[in-house]
Amino acid sequence: MTVKTLLCDLIQIYIIVLIVRALFSWFPPPSGGLATFYRILLDLTEPVLAPLRRVIPPVGAFDISFLVLIVFLSIVQRQVCA
Repeated sequence: MTVKTLLCDLIQIYIIVLIVRALFSWFPPPSGGLATFYRILLDLTEPVLAPLRRVIPPVGAFDISFLVLIVFLSIVQRQVCA
């Protein structure tokens, strides 16, 4: 496995993590075993999303920082993995 392949895989996994976190954000915080999983999602994504939120204001009730980050990572992925 090359560094390029590893980087491409990590970007793809992070995009999936962001999408799962966005889906979880539409529902009340889970309890039990899902609460731990949700906490892990928060710990993985919040350090990147928090600075974006300070720059990108919400559109109505929607936080578009997820979308901006996913689009940015997709562009990086296309450049690196092509």
